[in-house]
Amino acid sequence: MAFLATAVRRAAAYRPSLLSLCPPVTRCYSSPGEKPTEKNVPYEKTLKQEGGAASGPTRALPESADAVVIGGGSLGCQTVYHLAKMGMTNVVLLERDRLTAGTTWHTAGLLWQLRPSDVEVELLAHTRQVVSCDLERETGLHTGWIQNGGLFIASSKQRLDEYRRLMSLGKVYGIESHVLSPAETKDLYPLMNVDDLYGTLYVPKDGTMDPAGTCTTLTRAASARGALVIENCPVTGIQVETDDLGWRKVKAVETPHGTISTPCVVNCAGVWARKLGGMAGVNVPLVAMHHAYVVTERIEGIQNMPNVRDHDASVYLRLQGDALSVGGYEPDPIFWNEVSDKFAFSLFDLDWDVFMQHIEGAINRIPALESTGIKSTVCGPESFTADHKPLMGEAPEVRGFFLGCGFNSAVLLCGGGVGVDEVCCWCLDFRKGKELQENSHRRFHHTLTDNNRWIRERSHESYAKNYSVVFPFDEPLASRNMRKDPLHQELLSQGCVFQERHGWERPGWFNREAPAPVLDYDYYGAYDVSKNHHYKYKDLLGKEYTFDFPPHHDVIKNECLTCRNALAVFNMSYFGKFFLLGPDAKKAADWLFSAEVYKPVGSTVYTCMLNKRGGVESDLTVSRIESGCPGSALAPSFQGDGFYLAIGGGVAQHNWCHIQNVLHDMKFQCQLLDCSEDLGMISIQGPQSRAVLQDVLDADLSNEAFPFSTHKLVRAAGHQVRAMRLSFVGEMGWELHMPAQACVPVYRAVMAAGAKHGICDAGYRAIDSLSLEKGYRHWHADLRPDDTPLEAGLAFTCKLKGSVPFLGRRALEEQKAEGLRRRIVCFTINEKVPMFGLEAIFRNGEPVGHLRRADYGFAIDKTLGYGYIRDPKGSVVSI
Repeated sequence: MAFLATAVRRAAAYRPSLLSLCPPVTRCYSSPGEKPTEKNVPYEKTLKQEGGAASGPTRALPESADAVVIGGGSLGCQTVYHLAKMGMTNVVLLERDRLTAGTTWHTAGLLWQLRPSDVEVELLAHTRQVVSCDLERETGLHTGWIQNGGLFIASSKQRLDEYRRLMSLGKVYGIESHVLSPAETKDLYPLMNVDDLYGTLYVPKDGTMDPAGTCTTLTRAASARGALVIENCPVTGIQVETDDLGWRKVKAVETPHGTISTPCVVNCAGVWARKLGGMAGVNVPLVAMHHAYVVTERIEGIQNMPNVRDHDASVYLRLQGDALSVGGYEPDPIFWNEVSDKFAFSLFDLDWDVFMQHIEGAINRIPALESTGIKSTVCGPESFTADHKPLMGEAPEVRGFFLGCGFNSAVLLCGGGVGVDEVCCWCLDFRKGKELQENSHRRFHHTLTDNNRWIRERSHESYAKNYSVVFPFDEPLASRNMRKDPLHQELLSQGCVFQERHGWERPGWFNREAPAPVLDYDYYGAYDVSKNHHYKYKDLLGKEYTFDFPPHHDVIKNECLTCRNALAVFNMSYFGKFFLLGPDAKKAADWLFSAEVYKPVGSTVYTCMLNKRGGVESDLTVSRIESGCPGSALAPSFQGDGFYLAIGGGVAQHNWCHIQNVLHDMKFQCQLLDCSEDLGMISIQGPQSRAVLQDVLDADLSNEAFPFSTHKLVRAAGHQVRAMRLSFVGEMGWELHMPAQACVPVYRAVMAAGAKHGICDAGYRAIDSLSLEKGYRHWHADLRPDDTPLEAGLAFTCKLKGSVPFLGRRALEEQKAEGLRRRIVCFTINEKVPMFGLEAIFRNGEPVGHLRRADYGFAIDKTLGYGYIRDPKGSVVSI
């Protein structure tokens, strides 16, 4: 019998260099000679049956289905259950081996209700409801749910501050939680060492799910509703056809035992999802890694204790009857490069060198583990993504191909949540020919999803930092400099501290001391990669690791006040820049955009794009243009009508897919062109902007000649640019859109002309503050697909007074008639304390919502935020 302390002491003294195992210039991420072996996991049962894999499919394949779900793990079972429950009875689940094979059968099954994201909190609440109540009520079967509570460990003040923020958000959703002192923690968990604690967060209704019990119950409930669950039936191909409009669509699923015609496939294949996507020409940006835990022998006094997450030690302790499962997230996880199709109920040999740190942390937290034996080791494959969030929704490359994968070892945790509900709604809407909703897979630009370096680096960093404190202004270090605009070097020399969004490097703020370039990723020193030393950017980022005002608070203040009082230049080249052109462009614009955008050529309109539920898919500006020169990136030639769309760069891929799908669904004869890489854009904002630009542009900038919300083709520094008079900070200003080669000369001309007026560079940290002061909305924070313009205070963007139909109009009309059950409200506080969003909003001591976005307003010298409020009783909100 091995003991945990002995395992630490006997860990191999030398681990072969991973780099030495690879060809020159090739980094090695996986252990040599990895051989999966059959082992047991500490569950009373799995769904494995000996000899089943060779016996052929457990049921005959139908000729056709409305949808085929591929993968019989937790997510696949959840998906087929929800589809059947929503009325799609002609649905098939295909599992190549037995249910739970691959990754689900060995998962730890922990469910924690509190996360630093309101969306994830809602998702987890739904999962818990399904597993702990709904399924048992519906089927009479117990899923294996155990409610033993959860305990988060804080070994630092910052960690305890994070937990208090989580507790505040949890109150909005009715999640009971308590911050405990070290002494109170000892009373709750007598075996715990509390000498090094600041405190803990206790959530009594957290618990543990059983993979086999959950999947059994889900599939039985789905089968009872008419779904067909077929095991021992691997998928060998996805047939894709091209329709008359040139769109690629799912046609059928191929197996060794027959072909199923279907317009809809849901990829729930876990670590095999990338290969399955490749069968249809779909990029699935995830990687497979070894993920491990060990199970101890019996521990006296551990019974009925809560599960524990010691984030600072990167370790979790899951109650396993009268024992514990010990696991966590290490800085040097092993990549599984060659994903085997034959891998089912197998495990890898545990690499003690990699796992050792978890044992050290576990022994520190539960000293009794030092003399406790190890009953078994569990090291299996899991899939991980670039931002540690799942891939869900319709793939951009193929209509009808949906993703439900990449759950980062938390598929049981999240699988029953609103994410699965959304995938099922997408599938149902697709079958009915309706427009599809927001898609979380579109958060990655298409140039990144097939880039192996980006996928590996970002997935590694997300894995390694999974238990790190989530600070408001953190930025990734992995896979940076993937997309750089023409002004990147120019601004870097000015001290720009960049943020990463959608692969783009965009200005965050300006450090006037010295340039702070982003260096190649060093894997935090893992895999024998030399760490970056004297890394200015990382040092500046580290100063952001606070829930207080950062040290450069006054630097951002200066950028904001200079804009308010004089003028500032913002590089916004990373914006998405699309042209909507062709004979049906007007029809498409009428349907796509909530505002009336078909105005005289030269007009620019701020508008929203909605989904069928009236939710905001995007806010953007739409400019009506006239035909230009063939081949021009700034003013293309076209027949019919034309519109120029400027969209926030972080959501450009999402917007592109939304527009393309609507054009396809409605069969509009028009073209959508993406000129984001070919065009740059700078914005000059502030009361002195007219005086400065009058010296740069060959146009009259007076109110009469150049009114607000108009645009013109003009010349600047010898180049043609499209000047738009717009403001996103509440001051007079212009945007200059121009070909990439014009960016540097035009920028330099603006800076030279503005020198005598006190012009400065400013970044998005200033934009966040300035826009919040003026009440301008940001999509992804103030606006999301579940927020309507009426709730968000953007009714003025909706052409409801006219008769022109548009996507989402009916939902808005119904909501307006019924009255708003929630609406956005601005809040300020007198105390000078920071807020960042997710803070709970109370009315008469009762939670009524939470802040979506918050920042410091330097012009008003107050902290302010915006949040949606509701009446807990469900009545219409009157203010």
